[in-house]
Amino acid sequence: MSIYTRILLALDLSEESDQLATKTAQMANALGAELNLIHVVEPLSFAYGGDVPMDLTTIQEQLDDHARAKLDEYAENIGYPVNKKIIVTGHTETEIHRAAEDLNTDLVIVGSHGRHGLALLLGSTANGVLHGAKCDVLAIRVKEEG
Repeated sequence: MSIYTRILLALDLSEESDQLATKTAQMANALGAELNLIHVVEPLSFAYGGDVPMDLTTIQEQLDDHARAKLDEYAENIGYPVNKKIIVTGHTETEIHRAAEDLNTDLVIVGSHGRHGLALLLGSTANGVLHGAKCDVLAIRVKEEG
């Protein structure tokens, strides 16, 4: 029996997500693990502190639709069967923790950009996921393309 049987891959849908998806699929294949994908869409109200005097519903729906299409694309091209594709709106770390628990996940995989300075001081999504997870977390270094 494998040490990891259920993997949750958190994708931010950036260009570097391809590297992360490829490595994760290889790992899931080697372990024979169930693979689930998650993308968290942060509400526009988070970005603007809820002080925007207009209805952002249509824009938020467009962001959700775009995320769903991109996650479907990753699932189709990943080269390994994907059990569930989760698109959720909320705080990234909180929603990843919730999904990991709901799916009885053994391992959460996130990308790490290896930033330094102010970005490191303020913390990162990978760090936030690590410090609240009830299972193992693997941060895979992704290299910025270009």
